[in-house]
Amino acid sequence: MDRGVTVALVAMAAAVFVIANDVTALSVALPDIEREFDSDVTTVQWVINAYALVFGVLIVTGGRLADLFGRRRVFFVGSAVFAAFSLLGALAQSDIWLIVCRALMGIGGAMMWPAILGMTYAALPEDKAGLAGGLIIGSAGFGNAAGPLIGGAITDSFGWQWVLVLNLPVAGLACAATWYAIHQPAVEFEDRHIDYAGVGALTGGLVALLLALDQATDWGWGDPRIVGLFATCAALLVAFALIERRGGAGALIPRDVIANRNFRFVCLAVLLMSATFFAALLYLPQFMQKVLGYDPLEAGAGLLPMMGTFAAVSFAAGPLYERLGAKAVVSAGAVCLALGPFLISQIDSGSDYIALVPGMVVLGLGVGLFYSSVTTAGVTALDPSRSSLAGGIVYMFQVAGGSVGLGLTTAIFTTAAQDKLEGDVSSTGASLTGGDLDAVHGVLAGTDSAKQVVARFPQDVSDRLVELVRDAFAAGMQWAFRIVALMALVGLVVSVLYVGGSLFRRRRADPATAEA
Repeated sequence: MDRGVTVALVAMAAAVFVIANDVTALSVALPDIEREFDSDVTTVQWVINAYALVFGVLIVTGGRLADLFGRRRVFFVGSAVFAAFSLLGALAQSDIWLIVCRALMGIGGAMMWPAILGMTYAALPEDKAGLAGGLIIGSAGFGNAAGPLIGGAITDSFGWQWVLVLNLPVAGLACAATWYAIHQPAVEFEDRHIDYAGVGALTGGLVALLLALDQATDWGWGDPRIVGLFATCAALLVAFALIERRGGAGALIPRDVIANRNFRFVCLAVLLMSATFFAALLYLPQFMQKVLGYDPLEAGAGLLPMMGTFAAVSFAAGPLYERLGAKAVVSAGAVCLALGPFLISQIDSGSDYIALVPGMVVLGLGVGLFYSSVTTAGVTALDPSRSSLAGGIVYMFQVAGGSVGLGLTTAIFTTAAQDKLEGDVSSTGASLTGGDLDAVHGVLAGTDSAKQVVARFPQDVSDRLVELVRDAFAAGMQWAFRIVALMALVGLVVSVLYVGGSLFRRRRADPATAEA
């Protein structure tokens, strides 16, 4: 590679670092955010999920914009949006303010990511496609790995707000490098139509689904409002499918793209696998802080077995893909993604940090092997002119799948934790109302409302309540990771059978190949 290509790749890696670092850096700050705004786990998970939802839904539109109007131009606009709402989020005075800013940051990220992916693949020859995928996901892995450490150190020293402020200078440097190194012309298209109806239907359907999962633990699964939200979700997703069939070349997901059999199975596998990483980002730092008593910096360092493995393996996945092919590398990653959460689900409130390490290492292996390889398999299944769009669609399924998966696991976590606490609290002799039970879950994060509930009881009773809340947290986490492992197991079956070509077709072809 000549100097210009090298500088271009460094610029793209720096830009990916900004996006990836931002998600994981805030994961270790969630207990501090929960405490500052007197909130709860169900609400603060939207700090991650609001960003992920908007990012996931709009990333395909971002890919279309990048292909239509130039990847470099769209990248700069997206960076400006991302940085502006990072600053506004740092100034948040309430959890709702912060969540809204995080959602709007997702618009910027949705413009940046597919443009980055398209520029990276365009900067390298076709026979180095695996290197491009490995570089992007490897840089994301490095950003993810550094994120908890950076976020923990900043939160401890200056406050979680400065985690968002850090986005500004890093985004500025990435833009400067891109301005200098990337000079790729926009592909000319006669049809510059954007599928706003498709975007609206898909966004509305996913928002309705996440709201239903979020409120079901408070309103009850059979509540008419919850049933109505699920029905709205189904209706909007059906409408989305009909809109896409009639959308032609300007559809959010064009017919020629979704008609590609290999690409469809890539998207399905990614959808099923993506709850694993999101669940780990939300619950592992909270377990370390709320059950093991770690501070944010220690929790960030505690994630290194997963994040460091993820980062290292992501860079190695490119050469492995070139040597072994998509089927072997994607399947190996899928095995680890199914096994990792199962191992994590075995921990309880009496477990120490060492008990978390095997599951984190296996999960890091899975994330590193699976995502860079499956992204390359998806992008190379389509025409090169579709690279930004293909990358956007794959990442949409990854982020939207993770967002919906996180909403589902949070609902399961909350239900299991509440049932466990309600069943155990009678042993303390404490009389707690429904509102008290909801509030006391925040005692591990140190919220004011939880402190007020606990302060009403004698010291021995309050100590026992804290212990029971810790047990309930661990029980909820166990059930969340069991569901994640089950979803990943289905994704493993899809990966082995269909990603990188059908396993059955390959077996039928082998005798003929040998005879030839």
